Amino acid sequence: MTDKNFMKNIAIIGASGGIGSTLVKLLSTDPTNTIYAFSRSGNHEAISTNIHLGRIDFNNESTIEKAAELTQTTGHLDLVIVASGMLHQGNMMPEKSLKELNTDNLLENFLVNSIGPALVAKYFLPLLNKKKRSVFSALSARVGSISDNKLGGWYAYRASKAALNMLLKTASVELARKNKNAIVVGIHPGTVDTALSKPFQKRIPEHQLFNKVQSANHILQVIDQLTVKDSGKCFAWDGQEISS
Repeated sequence: MTDKNFMKNIAIIGASGGIGSTLVKLLSTDPTNTIYAFSRSGNHEAISTNIHLGRIDFNNESTIEKAAELTQTTGHLDLVIVASGMLHQGNMMPEKSLKELNTDNLLENFLVNSIGPALVAKYFLPLLNKKKRSVFSALSARVGSISDNKLGGWYAYRASKAALNMLLKTASVELARKNKNAIVVGIHPGTVDTALSKPFQKRIPEHQLFNKVQSANHILQVIDQLTVKDSGKCFAWDGQEISS
């Protein structure tokens, strides 16, 4: 599932979500891994002694800075995964047309899908291990690809994921000057059986709907195969590069 020579100090942001919590469970089964699990509440369950809980609220940048400081108790980070994401919330649903655009939906999508991960990168990228391969990844989406957009709709979600991909690319260029062993990527997990995809699952063929364990393993497999040459790119769950 993971390269034990690679993993050691790991931070998962969005650790209370479907994919994030599953990543924490899978990675914590290796006792040599130290897991820092961050969520908005910070009080989700620590299922193993090698899991350290913390709080990150994208509305409060100081929580991100403090979370980064917490990880320094065990040295450099080898892997950071931003597993948070927002597609719908309450009465906010993906837009089907321009007339459905509204400020609140746009702001919330950009906060969760773009701004939050960018601020995590601000504080966590400098902490990546410089002596061996390290990875910073954020969950992106195929619908964030501009060249792949043939259906339209989902304005806020598409735009926020496209912005995320650009932010990751730009950060990868800067980081390459400072850390030759670091990799920055976006990963599209496919359609996963979580609350995020629940309203849209009827249109998904059964073989294309992944459970949380399948998705988490796909993400870790993609991460295992990355090289420094992949930094700045976005990959699908099967390891195929997604065009911008």
